[in-house]
Amino acid sequence: MRRFDVVVIGGGAAGLMCALTAGGRGRSVAVLEHNDRVGKKIAISGGGRCNFTNLRAGPDNYLSASPDFCRSALARFRPADFLAMVERHGIAYHEKTLGQQFCNTSSRAIIGMLVTECRQAGVEILCNCEVREVRRPGEFELETSRGLLSGRSLVVATGGLSFARLGATDFGYRLAGQFGLRVTPLRPGLVPLVWKNRDADLEALSGVALPVTASCGGARFSEAMLFTHRGVSGPAILQISSYWNGRDPVEIDLLPGREGPPPGGVLSAHLARVWPRRFAEVWCARHAPRRPLAQCRREERAAVENALRRWPLEFSGTEGYAKAEVTLGGVDTRDLSSKTLEARSVPGLHFIGEVVDVTGWLGGYNFQWAWASGHAAGLAV
Repeated sequence: MRRFDVVVIGGGAAGLMCALTAGGRGRSVAVLEHNDRVGKKIAISGGGRCNFTNLRAGPDNYLSASPDFCRSALARFRPADFLAMVERHGIAYHEKTLGQQFCNTSSRAIIGMLVTECRQAGVEILCNCEVREVRRPGEFELETSRGLLSGRSLVVATGGLSFARLGATDFGYRLAGQFGLRVTPLRPGLVPLVWKNRDADLEALSGVALPVTASCGGARFSEAMLFTHRGVSGPAILQISSYWNGRDPVEIDLLPGREGPPPGGVLSAHLARVWPRRFAEVWCARHAPRRPLAQCRREERAAVENALRRWPLEFSGTEGYAKAEVTLGGVDTRDLSSKTLEARSVPGLHFIGEVVDVTGWLGGYNFQWAWASGHAAGLAV
């Protein structure tokens, strides 16, 4: 049996950050990754350029049954701390919009940085390593495809259910259950939405995008909405999907930040200059009067204004985990220490990253939670 101070299950963002932090403190650390290489989800993020953090990251940008849980970890490892590491490794980056930080070249630069930091800290990375059983007769013992390992501390950084094609499984949730920890309900987050009823005109808009403000569940996001063959996507929709309760319509402001149309002209002519032509034709055929608004009754003008500012879209569901960026829900934060991410009832057992019931907004927030939670556990193991 090979013995380590710390065994980390999962070689993604959170797992690697935890490993390099613990290794830097002189701990002997093994990272177990069931894929043939670490960081596969990092590699595809941000269109291959890795939106690795967001300068605006704070507790209000995260969803959890315990909204304050993420405060401690986020406060102790901030976006500036990760940027300092990026700069130390000479990785060129830029801010895109809304605080989002991207690599100038490839997301592989971030993976390379994390692996280099791990090696410098003496961390051993074992790929193609499947964990078959975890026991705790004293220390944690792991039966794996690469032999029997043990660790005084065990860190679970196995991620969520999204991106099954990259090997995502429910292993972390099952392991939590094995040790008596609760798991909150799981569902896809940051995911495209699917129409409630088939609508040939809207389906024909696939590929059309426009800026909107999407509102639901007390949340509002102002970014692009993209029509798909089955519903809608784009940043505004992905964001609001995490707040959608599966029943109520999502309201769309079609003129965010703009004044309403002038009363003197024909509405369809004005909107055809504001929106993509194909969308203007479909929407105006349904909602726009053919005469100037000034000639319309008050009730008609009110109906038009309501349709422009609160266009209700109804959905039957989402595109599921296959298209989801993240998994909402996870290991119940009531069972974990917010400072160390350690299970309250199982000393030495930590859960970090996406497997925990903390889910960030789109735009680098989930990476920042991975870095912060991994760092917090890495300081504690």
